Amino acid sequence: MNPTGPTNPTGISGPSGPSTRTFRELVDEAEAAPTDGWDFSWFAGRATEERPSWGYARAMGERLARAGAALDIQTGGGEVLATARELPKLTVATEGWPPNVAKATALLQPRGAVVVATPEDAPLPFGDEAFDLVVSRHPVTPHWTEIVRVLRPGGTYFAQHVGPSSAYEVVEYFLGPQPDAQRNARDPERERAGAEAAGLEIVDLRAERLRMEFRDIGAVVHFLRKVVWMVPGFTVDQYRPQLLSLHERIEAEGPFVAHSSRHLFEARKPKA
Repeated sequence: MNPTGPTNPTGISGPSGPSTRTFRELVDEAEAAPTDGWDFSWFAGRATEERPSWGYARAMGERLARAGAALDIQTGGGEVLATARELPKLTVATEGWPPNVAKATALLQPRGAVVVATPEDAPLPFGDEAFDLVVSRHPVTPHWTEIVRVLRPGGTYFAQHVGPSSAYEVVEYFLGPQPDAQRNARDPERERAGAEAAGLEIVDLRAERLRMEFRDIGAVVHFLRKVVWMVPGFTVDQYRPQLLSLHERIEAEGPFVAHSSRHLFEARKPKA
């Protein structure tokens, strides 16, 4: 995943605990925190997000262990791919955001995986039928014709996608009500139709909405700095009044609650 589209963001987790720091202290700390890669350990104790029941990283690792050649699309900093105990002899990852390319290379190269820098909306820079497994966690937009092209007959696409209206409680707090067309983008049934139109057979498609909690305003600021498409152009100065109001609300009422949307997608390219 990379920070140029609503790919997804979190493995946010951590225990709860009231903040004893001031608004300025929390915001200053969040503004100073690095935002490269998809390591969400900074949120520990400050924000939580439920994990989908299917356990994407574990299931991805099982499939990678059986594959001969695998491609991870929009790998982010390579953190999810790196969780696999065993990688195929040929493992390639793509990423479009330069800071993530460097981070993914440093993490994955020692494992024998190659990271290729390529814009997310460009054709995949690989030959036809190069891979028997294509994986992706939170791709910006699945380019179905390209996925089909690089898959070998009988090959599998296995991914976790961001679903519609994900974390929109956060988005609409700052931006107000959003158009239905935008809220309902990334509908899993539309993606099913796109995948089938490109020639894939759907093996599994499951969707869940998951509770998110932001326990202090610093977590909200860091989230919006890291997941930049949620509130485009977000800066603390621009949204200071809303941030201060939300800080006071969290201090008085407890965590700010939102809901992420995820779906598991598994499809196969027919052998014939």
